[in-house]
Amino acid sequence: MLGRVLVVDDEKNITFVVQAMLEKVGFEVVAFNESTEALDVISSEDVDVVVTDLYMPGPGGMEILDFCQKNQPQLPVVIITAYGTVESAVSALKRGAFDFVTKPFDQAELLSVVQKAVATHRQRQKEPIIFFANMGTATSTTSTLPHSGGNGAANAATASANIVANPLSISSIIGTSQQMQDVFKVISKIAQSPSTVLVWGESGTGKELVAYEIHRQSKRSAKPFVKINCAAIPATLIESELFGYERGAFTGAVASKPGRFELAHEGTLFLDEVAEMPIEMQVKLLRILQEQEFERVGGINTIKVDVRIITATNKDLEAEVKGGRFREDLFYRLNVVPIHLPPLRDRKEDIELLVRYFLHQFNNKLKKQISGLTPETLGALKAHSWPGNIRQLENVLERMVLMCEGGVLTIEDLPDELVPPVTDQNAAVGEESPSSLKQIVRRQTQALERGLIEKALEETAGNVTRAAEKLGLSRKGLQLKMKELGLKRPFE
Repeated sequence: MLGRVLVVDDEKNITFVVQAMLEKVGFEVVAFNESTEALDVISSEDVDVVVTDLYMPGPGGMEILDFCQKNQPQLPVVIITAYGTVESAVSALKRGAFDFVTKPFDQAELLSVVQKAVATHRQRQKEPIIFFANMGTATSTTSTLPHSGGNGAANAATASANIVANPLSISSIIGTSQQMQDVFKVISKIAQSPSTVLVWGESGTGKELVAYEIHRQSKRSAKPFVKINCAAIPATLIESELFGYERGAFTGAVASKPGRFELAHEGTLFLDEVAEMPIEMQVKLLRILQEQEFERVGGINTIKVDVRIITATNKDLEAEVKGGRFREDLFYRLNVVPIHLPPLRDRKEDIELLVRYFLHQFNNKLKKQISGLTPETLGALKAHSWPGNIRQLENVLERMVLMCEGGVLTIEDLPDELVPPVTDQNAAVGEESPSSLKQIVRRQTQALERGLIEKALEETAGNVTRAAEKLGLSRKGLQLKMKELGLKRPFE
């Protein structure tokens, strides 16, 4: 399966055509003619992209977009609009829509947009995010987390209160370590300048949100913040994505379309994974950095823009330059102000702060009342190397909160890869503590569950609904179990 697409349009013939077209090439499609039903599915089920009409009875495309931005910010939303309402669609792009297509749409264009949206969603799911929140002062947020015994509920209430009070001076990016304080200082110094910024660090260190914080503190904050992931767009399409195209520029270009540079006029353009940009496009990017002008694909008119560029990469650009994969002159243009984001393993003093934040978030999201975690559990979290950085920690905490049957997170709630090994002393005398016995039972149970689910998915060619029926589970129940076990659908 190529991906799961939710389509909503009050015209039944439109949903029929779009569903048939996407299913023909291998997408799973859920289609609705009522937007309220679509919102229910977005809230409760996993989809890779939403394709919605702009104007409908009840909640329209803008309302669906706003709902997704608030509740599923990584979910791409594609707007379908009539030719005469293109300006409204451009407005939707500025509010966070992934893309738009105009009626009557070219099927090849819509298919291309959906494929890009799915690829972007999958890339975002791998890309960890540092969250901005009102976390309180450094003093209040580094206090000991509640643990088993004592007044855990009262401590948890205090922790929650800290999250919404006494905001830090820099939009409360989570982190009190010296490395993050250094990052905050740089952001404060350079936000008001027009200088180009290069944010670099491992996947998951929060590059996009640091870029947004620079924009938020700048004089351009009232103007658009437009982002594009260079790794998620095929080399053949990136030029038209950046610069737009004129009607008839290529097959499928049934109407003129602005690019990201035009949409970001007087604002900020964030180019994520800039190291993945093809060499030929690097030349054109260099020109616009120097002259602030370009032409659309297939166009003859020169368009001038006023855009601040912020780029990000998880690669060593100097090494890419030496390897001939990145232009040296462009590197120097982008590297005016470099900001390095440290990996989580190098700022483990921030883990307790992050855990407190995620517990608060997932208690609200999952309707739980987890008061805290034991010191042993916090120690295990701090001992892990976190190759996936913040998003990995976020996913682990969500799984733990979801599966926890008590009021406190314990070693038993940790995923297997984080469970501390049994001590040599216990092993030497042939003893096993009750907790390690439970670990063995849990691992055996998970291995059995994993095998049964994989077999059911294989027999149903990856169809989650049919696999759930074979296992006697609901679709949502199987999805939760797959998430718990770290399983993906086949062919993903």
